[in-house]
Amino acid sequence: MRVGSFCLVVILFVELTMGFTSAQQDGQPDAKLPRLGDRLTDAQVVAFATLALDGIPTEYPNKPSNVMAGAESIQSPKEMHPAFYGCFDWHSSVHGHWMLVRLLKEYPDNSLNQTIREQLSESLTAENIQGEVAYYTEKQNKSFERMYGWAWLLRLVLELEQWDDPQAQEWRENLKPLEEIIVQRTMDYLPLLSFPIRTGVHPDSGFALGQTLDYARVTGNQELETLIVQRARDYYLQDTEYPTRYEPSGQDFFSSGLNEADLMRRVLSKQEFQQWFDRFMPGLKEGAGGNLLVPVEVSDVTDGKIVHLAGLDLSRAWCFQGIASALEPADPRRQLILDSANEHADMGFKYVFSGSYEGEHWLATFAIYLITRVGAE
Repeated sequence: MRVGSFCLVVILFVELTMGFTSAQQDGQPDAKLPRLGDRLTDAQVVAFATLALDGIPTEYPNKPSNVMAGAESIQSPKEMHPAFYGCFDWHSSVHGHWMLVRLLKEYPDNSLNQTIREQLSESLTAENIQGEVAYYTEKQNKSFERMYGWAWLLRLVLELEQWDDPQAQEWRENLKPLEEIIVQRTMDYLPLLSFPIRTGVHPDSGFALGQTLDYARVTGNQELETLIVQRARDYYLQDTEYPTRYEPSGQDFFSSGLNEADLMRRVLSKQEFQQWFDRFMPGLKEGAGGNLLVPVEVSDVTDGKIVHLAGLDLSRAWCFQGIASALEPADPRRQLILDSANEHADMGFKYVFSGSYEGEHWLATFAIYLITRVGAE
């Protein structure tokens, strides 16, 4: 990153965060925080992008999650992952890169346009991606980042696939060898996965299947699309009366139930989905959503697990948006969950700029996914 660009990032980010702090001390709502449905200001784009620009080249602290096959496996994060070594862990680096691409597309005239392009060009080289491929081809890394990181990598590819920009197409071409490995791993794995993984954290099947289905449809991979649709039906079609009272757990950043519903509205026709949703969350017809409708406060933003709950607020909101898109306008559940989406968004946005790396290395991605309505229509 060039020195001049870096200085601009620092100045703009300091100005913005000083505004956040001042408003918080005054006890007033901060006008600089986004509101769901509004376009971001340039200052807000800069603030979100800066979190990723700071995190992507930050090698330490790091949680590599690698299996060591021998002494030769003891490597630095950058040696193992030349493209995606920063942001504390591999998947956060991947979706940090995705967020930067998304911001470039949605806000092409933002003040950090050139700085973002420089960072993406530095990361997404053919050589760096070959280094990622080399890591994945080692036997002990067969299940590395399955399927959460896989899903975000395919979301990154999808974002580039849909962008008619010369640099973006170069980055997309460079990613193809890693993309091909992830697609094949997915095709090999899903027939063996006898039961879905239902959890509020990374391994949740509903989230990954939804992301991968979007990728398959955009890229025209009919074999992958058919597999995901069938497995989604196998896993979830007979589900009824989801126990909303058991959510959330203390370190969730997903609602497994809402991820499932957000997947099934992609899989089923609108009529089929509404009938399925009637059975899956019957209480919503009477306005009863249990804990799912209540935004979650974070007791400690410096705790890497507890701060997950800020992500839960944001991911619930995007699931509500997606589910609402599959309901009829007159359906009373539609307004109920859209109102809840706004409440969850307001709560989640408060924690994105906490000043603590435990949340700041990833929460901006969840916020931008929500704000820009990814996959919600």
